[in-house]
Amino acid sequence: MAMRQRLLGASDSPDLDVALLLCHCLGKPRSYLYTWPEREVETAQAQQFLSLLDRRVAGEPIAHILGERDFWSLPLAVSPLTLIPRPDTECLVERALAMLTSRAKPQILDLGTGTGAIALALASERADALVLASDFSAEVVSLAEQNRMALGLTNVRLVCSNWFAAIPAQGFSLIVSNPPYIDAQDPHLSEGDVRFEPASALVAANDGMADLLSIIREAPAYLLSGGELLLEHGYQQGELVRQALIERGFVDVASQADYGGNERISWGTWL
Repeated sequence: MAMRQRLLGASDSPDLDVALLLCHCLGKPRSYLYTWPEREVETAQAQQFLSLLDRRVAGEPIAHILGERDFWSLPLAVSPLTLIPRPDTECLVERALAMLTSRAKPQILDLGTGTGAIALALASERADALVLASDFSAEVVSLAEQNRMALGLTNVRLVCSNWFAAIPAQGFSLIVSNPPYIDAQDPHLSEGDVRFEPASALVAANDGMADLLSIIREAPAYLLSGGELLLEHGYQQGELVRQALIERGFVDVASQADYGGNERISWGTWL
């Protein structure tokens, strides 16, 4: 109870955080806590737990402390160099898979892959797909490659590229991206986990729209006829993204809400 109380001001899920940190120190799954509730924690493990708890009380994200975050049921290594994968981004994966239902051996491009979350989730569901995933940081690409190798996915290739700069001129069936889309003045940047995440993965110029608009502008040159562009964006940016897609010439433009009911992804088809 005392541990939970310490976390009340720092976490929305104190009970879960305590369990995750303790299991990390024990090297056991969460089920172990219920199977062996009477076991006493060794001194060294208790000291490690208290040290990790202090970091969480200070606000450090649980994913950074553990070095891992599950996304689409895939365990992914994370680091302070990348955005921590969010559950709402799974909405983008769900939509992408629906778009690919009628396509055999699709070629997919994931721009700004970070941990590789989106690319690896799609590759795990579509073994016939060829996925190219890019990020501007060589260190981040190395982390995504680490995740690819750990998952044993052979249908993903990673490349260091600032958006389309180093992407081969080939036709993709689908381009997906979760780019930076937060305005630099957004007060949420000083709250919660985002305080510990890189601004380069969060913030974009032009009220958060700069990278979204750049991708929309350049994507047609890399899409097959009938190919689709699918973007994650801020909850207040849906109308602006749809307008930009339509003005660029995309058709069948639409948006979808995330699990919290906020418009979070938009897409269009290039003919």
